[in-house]
Amino acid sequence: MNTEIKIALVEDDENLRFLVAERLETEGYKVLEAANGNDAEQMIMEGNPDIVLLDWMLPGKQGSEVCTAIREKGFDKLVIMMTAKAQDVDKIEAYNFGVSDYITKPFNMDVLVAMIDNKIKFSLNSEKSEVHRFADMEHHPNTHLLVKGGRKVELTILENRILLYFLKNKNKVINREELMMEVWGYNADVNTRTLDMHIVRLRKKIENNPDSPQYLQTVRGVGYKFAYEA
Repeated sequence: MNTEIKIALVEDDENLRFLVAERLETEGYKVLEAANGNDAEQMIMEGNPDIVLLDWMLPGKQGSEVCTAIREKGFDKLVIMMTAKAQDVDKIEAYNFGVSDYITKPFNMDVLVAMIDNKIKFSLNSEKSEVHRFADMEHHPNTHLLVKGGRKVELTILENRILLYFLKNKNKVINREELMMEVWGYNADVNTRTLDMHIVRLRKKIENNPDSPQYLQTVRGVGYKFAYEA
């Protein structure tokens, strides 16, 4: 890539920070580092990185507080939360700090790099923050916001991932396994009922009549299809 991509890495575990930074630099990224929440906020606002990798548990300000603070100051790039406990994922889901996505520790370095490469590819292909438009709606995946008929609708991280995948695969039948893999990842212990529940919630946010969905259609025995002809 000709443009240098900056990643802000906020992690108080010195060994892990060293390992992640070294691997990202090997991949050709420029890495800015901070070990606590207070330094992180200043570093992100001054350095304006393309992606922030933010630890959940930090000395000083917590990761969630850092994320809230930089979003309030207008930072609209990707923020990926690194969290050690699976149950924290529920907290990230429940409260909207403006986290774009998350990865649970311990993570495999290859998985982290693939996730970042993927995000960078998509965000650089669209000059400014990625926006998907359909019908009277706009989807802003970086800040998981849906604007429907001029009204803002907050999406959870998982709803955001599901909708984004559908919008990238319009009019294609997607089976449940593929969707679950895409949304929860390869090691997740999740069942189809959980997925269906998220789809129901998402329909309530995007459909005019959720009971008879126009966009997010069920394909019996297979999965779902996002039907939309521009």
